[in-house]
Amino acid sequence: MNLFQALLLSIVEGITEFLPISSTGHLILVSNLLKIPQTEFVKSFEIVIQLGAILAVVAIYFRKIITNLDAKLWKNIIVAFLPSAIFGLIFYKYIKLYLIGNSTVVIWSLLIGGIVMLLFEKSHIGSGLLLSPRDISFKKYFLIGLFQILSMIPGISRAFATIFGGMAVGMNRKEAVEFSFLLAIPTMLGATVLDLAKSDMSVWSAVDGRLLAIGFVGSFITAYIVIKWLITFVQTHNFVVFGWYRIILALLFFVFGL
Repeated sequence: MNLFQALLLSIVEGITEFLPISSTGHLILVSNLLKIPQTEFVKSFEIVIQLGAILAVVAIYFRKIITNLDAKLWKNIIVAFLPSAIFGLIFYKYIKLYLIGNSTVVIWSLLIGGIVMLLFEKSHIGSGLLLSPRDISFKKYFLIGLFQILSMIPGISRAFATIFGGMAVGMNRKEAVEFSFLLAIPTMLGATVLDLAKSDMSVWSAVDGRLLAIGFVGSFITAYIVIKWLITFVQTHNFVVFGWYRIILALLFFVFGL
């Protein structure tokens, strides 16, 4: 991987991390198109640069994070985070060995996820009682966490799983999106720490360190812009366009053998 490729991947990460189209899936597909070998470092790079996206969430929601340090909101976030934490610890080796870097899994996940997204939007009436994150039970937050486990399959999308999980238990679209942002903080931080702990960083070179730095900065800037845009977008739009995007992208890869 060279510096240009690292910058390009960081931009892809920042753009796709909080959209329901799968950042990991896009990183894998772009890496394959650029013919970047899926080495252990590249796989770690694709995980670690998520820290830049996390920092973008912290920067935007800093006041809310500080004022709610001891509030129920953060207890809810921890409850929603637990399923992924447990599942990730148990299946980390399998996920990194067989799923991360697997473009076939990504393409099928994009296609199936896109179809599910369209069906959900068609059936989701949006009427009835809509709840704020503070008014939802721990049981339902745990259910959102179970939805998030699905995103460990590349191509599913953590944002897709948690946003639609939130909407399924009663949140309105904007609240579900914001909760997905906040849930990303412990989830992505935990995934990064776990990967660094499990990786042999002694074989990383000074060039690798520079690549990670570029990836961090690039993902932060692009994620910051996308988060601001998405909050405005969801107030007047649904996610049908993202469902069609997933389906069309998957079909393009199937048809042209990309």
